[in-house]
Amino acid sequence: MVHFSQSASPDQEGDAQGASPPPSLLRVARYIETHAHERLSLERLAKEAGLSPGRFQRHFKAAFGISPKVYQDAVRLGALKSALKTGHTVTEAIFEAGFGSTSRVYGASARQLGMPPKVYRRGGEGESISYACRETALGPTLMAATDRGVCFLHFGDSPEALRQALFEEFPKADIHRSEAEQDSELTAWIVALDRHLKQNGPCPELPLDMRGTALQMMVWRFLLGVKPGQVLSYSELASAVGRPRAVRAVASACGANRIGVLVPCHRVLRSDGGLGGYRWGLDRKRWLLRREGAEGAE
Repeated sequence: MVHFSQSASPDQEGDAQGASPPPSLLRVARYIETHAHERLSLERLAKEAGLSPGRFQRHFKAAFGISPKVYQDAVRLGALKSALKTGHTVTEAIFEAGFGSTSRVYGASARQLGMPPKVYRRGGEGESISYACRETALGPTLMAATDRGVCFLHFGDSPEALRQALFEEFPKADIHRSEAEQDSELTAWIVALDRHLKQNGPCPELPLDMRGTALQMMVWRFLLGVKPGQVLSYSELASAVGRPRAVRAVASACGANRIGVLVPCHRVLRSDGGLGGYRWGLDRKRWLLRREGAEGAE
């Protein structure tokens, strides 16, 4: 068993080679961000890009992985989450984020937040999360999931510390240990992950319940496409998601990732090839990169 130590703050996440979207599409993405509270028709956005609506829709989705409407909803949801956290009522937050009505936010927002707005504001109150903890190649490992998929995958020094981290992340959720931890689907997922880590086979394709701001979601979704053995810098990642000047924010998004390995933020390095930071310790990051045969593993 390899012994790992926790080190490096998530904010220390500090450059795979994803092609940056064309300038015209980046311009429209920025336009969506600054006009997210408005009704943006496909025709209006296509005109901004100088393309027909059909071509614009195809090109935008190819560049960003999501449709213009989903992109706008993600921006609005980021604003909604900020407003909810600063004490606004749910109704106030919905209208401030530009949704226009309470009916429009319920449904789309649940898919992005992972829980309805009221539940998110109350720290996950009413949300049911089950977890299982086992020893893996990365040490004590805790995986937790909602009915939508894995929402938490952490590695640490002890099961007790991992459970505490889970309860701190979702302080008011109904968190319970998997009823049949020795023979549950959740435990089977951890076993599959451990097999992947030890044998270097394909990573298990598990359903994920990712929760974050618009930028965080873009970063995490992009990282899902970075293959084992590939690495990229924080600045390259920022450019790839259309935010070349937001390197620090992109690095923070990597550090805020709650789903280790399955969302492979360990494949992002500093521009000089240094490891940067890693939420679960630089020893684990180095081990993962060496195991994948990636260049730049110190």
